[in-house]
Amino acid sequence: MDSPTRSHSLKLSEKTQVDQQVTSVHEGFDFEKVLRDMVDSRKQAGIIPRELGVTFKDLHVVGLGAAASHQDTIASTLNPVNLIKVIQNQRHPATRDILSGFEGVVRPGEMLLVLGRPGSGCSTFLKILSNKRDEYHAVNGDVHYDSFSPETIAKSYRGDIQYCPEDDIHFPTLTVSQTIEFAARVRAPKQRLGLSRSEYAKTTADTLMTLFGLQHTKNTPIGDAILRGVSGGEKKRVSICEALAARTCLTSWDNATRGLDSSTALEYVQALRTATDVSRLTTIVSLYQAGEHLYELFDKVCVIYEGRMAYFGPANQARDYFINLGYEPAHRQTTADFLVAVTDPNARIPRQIEAPLPRTAAEFAASFALSAAGERNRDDMNSYLAECLADEKGVVNYKQSVVAEHARYARRTSPYVASLFTQASAVMVRRFHIVLGARLVTMINIIGYIFQGIIMGTLFLKAPQESSAFYSRAGVLFFALFLSALMSTTEIPALFSQRPIILRHQQWGLYHPFIEAVALTLVDVPVTFFTSLVFGGLVYSLVGLQKSAEQFFIYLLFVFFTAVLMRAYFRSLAAMCQSEATAQTLAGMSILSMALYTGYVLPDASMIWVLRWLTYINPLKYGFEGVMSNEFRTLNGLCTALVPQGPSYANITLANQVCGTVGAIPGQLSVQGSRFIKLSFNYTYSHLWRNFGILVAFGMLFFGLLFLFTEINTSLTGISVMTLYKRGTKLDDAADSNDAGYTEKQPVHETGSSNGRKDKGTKHKDVFSFTHLRYHINLPNGDTKQLLDNVSGYVFPGSLTALMGESGAGKTTLLNVLAERTDVGVVTGDRFINGQALPDDFQSQTGYCQQLDTHLPTASVREALLFSAKLRQPVTVPLAEKEEYVDKCLHMCGLWNERNAIVGSLGVELRKRTTIGVELAAKPKILLFLDEPTSGLDSQSAWNIVAFLRSLADQGQAILCTIHQPSAELFHVFDRVLLLRKGGQTVYFGDLGHNAETLLHYFDSNGARPCLPEENPAEYMLDVIGAGATAFSSINWHEVWKRSPEAVRTEQEIEEIHTIGRSQPAVETALRTEYPTPWRNQVIELVKRGAADHYRNSEYLFAKLILNVAGGFFIGLSFFKNQDSMQGVQNRIFAVYMLLVLSQPLANMLQVPFVATRTIYEVRERPSRMYSWTALITAQILAELPWNILGSSLYFLVWYWTSRFPSGRAGYSYLSVGVVFPLYYTTIAQAIASTEFPPTPTFSKDSLVKLSAIALCLALPSNS
Repeated sequence: MDSPTRSHSLKLSEKTQVDQQVTSVHEGFDFEKVLRDMVDSRKQAGIIPRELGVTFKDLHVVGLGAAASHQDTIASTLNPVNLIKVIQNQRHPATRDILSGFEGVVRPGEMLLVLGRPGSGCSTFLKILSNKRDEYHAVNGDVHYDSFSPETIAKSYRGDIQYCPEDDIHFPTLTVSQTIEFAARVRAPKQRLGLSRSEYAKTTADTLMTLFGLQHTKNTPIGDAILRGVSGGEKKRVSICEALAARTCLTSWDNATRGLDSSTALEYVQALRTATDVSRLTTIVSLYQAGEHLYELFDKVCVIYEGRMAYFGPANQARDYFINLGYEPAHRQTTADFLVAVTDPNARIPRQIEAPLPRTAAEFAASFALSAAGERNRDDMNSYLAECLADEKGVVNYKQSVVAEHARYARRTSPYVASLFTQASAVMVRRFHIVLGARLVTMINIIGYIFQGIIMGTLFLKAPQESSAFYSRAGVLFFALFLSALMSTTEIPALFSQRPIILRHQQWGLYHPFIEAVALTLVDVPVTFFTSLVFGGLVYSLVGLQKSAEQFFIYLLFVFFTAVLMRAYFRSLAAMCQSEATAQTLAGMSILSMALYTGYVLPDASMIWVLRWLTYINPLKYGFEGVMSNEFRTLNGLCTALVPQGPSYANITLANQVCGTVGAIPGQLSVQGSRFIKLSFNYTYSHLWRNFGILVAFGMLFFGLLFLFTEINTSLTGISVMTLYKRGTKLDDAADSNDAGYTEKQPVHETGSSNGRKDKGTKHKDVFSFTHLRYHINLPNGDTKQLLDNVSGYVFPGSLTALMGESGAGKTTLLNVLAERTDVGVVTGDRFINGQALPDDFQSQTGYCQQLDTHLPTASVREALLFSAKLRQPVTVPLAEKEEYVDKCLHMCGLWNERNAIVGSLGVELRKRTTIGVELAAKPKILLFLDEPTSGLDSQSAWNIVAFLRSLADQGQAILCTIHQPSAELFHVFDRVLLLRKGGQTVYFGDLGHNAETLLHYFDSNGARPCLPEENPAEYMLDVIGAGATAFSSINWHEVWKRSPEAVRTEQEIEEIHTIGRSQPAVETALRTEYPTPWRNQVIELVKRGAADHYRNSEYLFAKLILNVAGGFFIGLSFFKNQDSMQGVQNRIFAVYMLLVLSQPLANMLQVPFVATRTIYEVRERPSRMYSWTALITAQILAELPWNILGSSLYFLVWYWTSRFPSGRAGYSYLSVGVVFPLYYTTIAQAIASTEFPPTPTFSKDSLVKLSAIALCLALPSNS
């Protein structure tokens, strides 16, 4: 049957018909008509439709781990007792039930809504129904997709079932249209009814972008946290479009309306309803804060209570079921909110009846199983399953439909409908677009190779044709090959960052994962060839290697192929590892092995027999022999140091002299290069093409491993779903954490005053106002775009103001402008405190809670709040007072029971509370900004957050926050609303009034339809102004506002505020310095935080220490045969030199946590003027250096004496190796990581600097 996206695919019989349907929203886009035309066209063409339902019985899902545990530290990791426990847990892992006792059916043409509190198991339920089982320990029970088993679906029909995750992860440099067109292209069916594959993909993408209002962003990069791209709501819509373009029969949507305004969310679910009805799809959706109109679109609802099924059945009967069970909804509470509230002990409202009510999750599940509704659900499930098992014709039709969609050369039982060639071509085009979008990274790499070529070439500039320069030439050739290996290690972070995308596409049946590796290799070949040509050509010409075209091209061939080979090796290493730290450790050991056992650093005669075999599996060895034999076969070096010579041998003849260079023949003044390499390295020119053939064999092996592990190792590192706590604290403190922060529904502040001013409890008296704000930014094509258009308003102390509008209306932009957090564009207009200029430390006197909860993941909740209080409150405030206030904030935020919990392990609501607590701990005097504090929360959690904000406002705090999809009761908590439409234009600013009567009167009096009694005013106002992707209004509400008496009154109120305020003293600058605390205090607190972060990041520290110990032992063992000879002296020089080589992977490892900390500083802490960047850099060095010194000390212990260095100089050597060396690579790596944002190009810059240091090292013999 046509899949969810087949519905959106617009496969009409003629392209002209399709184009007629892709009209602008103002011309009336009719999605249902498009779908019906498509379905009719397919029926007329004789294409067999297919559909797929799902039944599940006695479903039981088991996960690994306990509900709570202690955070690992490096000490706990190295503790032998804990190591024994880890081994025991590997053999007998602790398990816990995630879901238990689920049964039901979702038929084709039905939509199931899944409701539950965060952590109740909604995502797990959706994943299991989407046949996504790999991340769970066990899945028991019977699940059938019509008559197919989960194993059959996974093997042959994976693309017909889809799980769309909550997080929006995409390739950031791809544009919106490129992302959607790619999914449509690789999932296009064989019968496209007159459309080519390209036309089909473009048509599908255009239709979906029109449906979801993305046409204006089609050429905009998607972006990420660092690269500027589309907004959060637009990114969510891109995720929806990509999933729909993939054409499936059964789709699970996990919290797909997060970040969308209520109008856009309603349009999205309406589109799903239409697609489900017309194309007979099976649609499963989990939503938070679902409005009544949205809820009514679903056929069935599943209510989950702590992993138990509290209800499964018709959506229109669920409300009555729980009412009859003994619970009643709150006033004007939506059905979805009521169903979720029933599963919350502190939110449900029991009726006063004598019969005992179910209280626990098990009791609710048992009550449903024994009820008439439960019996009807079982009958429905059994009847559908019996129908499917008896419908043999349906199975045949389904298989025929699948085969008919497969491309000509696609395997008929493959879950991928496109052929391998089509997959490869599409993925290659996408990879080409990714490279074009990341041109800066490519350019930095090219410039790096140019600099390396210039540095290396000038270091050995015009090497003389003398025997004394033989080792210089060998050093040049060695580095030319070794450079490719070192540069390839920098690709490991990028490969791990894209793995979640590849995994998702593989699960959707878009393409084989190994195809992505093939595309990455092929698209990278021209870039690699160009960099090899530039670098190799510069080195070859500057050094003055053999001036023969044949020898140059052979040299270039070996340099280029070695570079391709090394990229394949390190990519395969990343593909086979589960974690980045493991891959970096193995990469470091590989680099050491390749450098030592190439034949240049350690001659064959100096190798110990235990490790000699490493030369035979080292591809650089064969490449080095190839370039050496190619260069030296025609080289005859003039000997400048004959032996004996001097004043006493003035009359000696050449027949009695010999050259001191290896390979010299007595009586000859020159040394043959071929003889030199034969005696020094056992290299001969006759092995040239044999060596190249071996390199080709290595290439086939590495590419085979890369493709194999990319295909089979698609799992991600497990993310803990348990709450972690600081070691040394009791887990008992969190015994009631599930209920922490949940307050029983109590009447909160009712709005109704005319101006929202609160005298009661008000502590702050300063009024923030803004007038005629406009904001313009410059686009890449040179045009200017206006994001805010003449916005004015004010925020009183003690008031709670909502900033609302559809996605992309400019809400976050306005918050950033008001908070003075814009770094690009031009802002005009004025912002005042009491009608006077903002104080210099305005950012320090305000709090800003961003939409993304950016925190140091290893810090505890109390540590995060205390860190903010120590650095953002004035230094004159005593520490005891700060700690007391932090404890007060923990109680206010409902975080006391979680005060010792690790922030990175918290759920969505608790992380959001932590974000608010961090800003409150700073004691903002003027204003608190919040950007979508309820996004991603269920209705009860959202209520808790808004009720908490209400209490803060009632204590005198001025609060301005953006909010999406508020329920009516949530909306009524606010005093005032500022409503924007697209373009940043004001539609309304003013009081809500009691039950939003003032707001409703404004719209009603200006020509809007009346608001129905049961309608949510927040949804009503967005609906009447035409908010949403395809909606529009015949009334220009911005013009209505500008001419309205309310707008005039707003200007008068602002002028009155300014007049009163200017008669009073201006708000004083609280800080006489740039930051609240002195630089020394900043460094101390940052060092404490950094030290704790490192101590708790056990995987990182363990990998670092292992690399030091293993690397030191490996290098020491390799030089174990050192003797007191000339060769032994050179070997000792290289033994020290290898330490510099080891610094490359060590530096790469330390940059990862450094960049993560710096991101927190750039995103949240610097705009808050918490501390200076110099304090951050200093603290990072001080926090990192002790561990690096420890690692280098361990390195020294296993390396120094093993390499046969003299014991008498051990102290001085330790000072260099154990102290100075870690100081060197720590500072240089962090310095380079500090120079660029985003961090991706940093690894290229870092390699440039470190490789230059390696090249300039005296261990490489120079001409001097």
